[in-house]
Order: sequence, then structure tokens, then C-alpha cells
Amino acid sequence: MNKGMIKVSVLYPNNETGNFDMGYYCNTHIPMVKELLGDALKNATVEKGLGGGAPGSSATYIAMGNMYYNSIEEFQTAFGPHAKQIMGDLPNFTNIEPVIQISEVLI
Repeated sequence: MNKGMIKVSVLYPNNETGNFDMGYYCNTHIPMVKELLGDALKNATVEKGLGGGAPGSSATYIAMGNMYYNSIEEFQTAFGPHAKQIMGDLPNFTNIEPVIQISEVLI
């Protein structure tokens, strides 16, 4: 990712009652998001939590989706019209309320 890009992270906290279908997320949800957001979305990555900082500890997040844009305005313009459809798909792969963070890539 290039310096100055905007990274939108969707973080799914790991908890005992949470369910997360990684196959659906990677094979259905993310491709749908890519199609809906079009050229505004420069790149997307998915991460699966494996563990915490201490040996044997659980990962803080069960999964993380990251989307990269040239600007916040490009993200908002692309995401806004499709927000209801994208967010409406969440129950198809998880019962976990995601945490959203928008960041600027510095390095």
C-alpha cells in the first residue's frame, strides 16, 4: 500500500459466543464488496486471527478485512450507495458486531 492511502479496517472481535464463516467471508462477501465498490477499491486483504501476544492466548480478533482507497471521499462515495446491501450480508457469515477503523497509511 502506498503512503497516504486510506485503509478501512473491519475488525471482528473474538468472543466465546461468536460465529464466523471464513469460507463465506472470503468466497462470497469479499467478492461482492469488490464488485460493488468497483475501481474506488484499490486493494483488499483478509486476515484470520491465530493468537494473541502471549503464547497460547486467543487472538483479539477472529478476522479482519482491510480495504484500501486513495481518499476518504472515494471510500464514502463508493461505499455509501451500497452500505445497506454490504452490511445486510453480515448475518450470512457472522453474529459478531464488527469494529470499523479508518486509518491513513504512513509507511
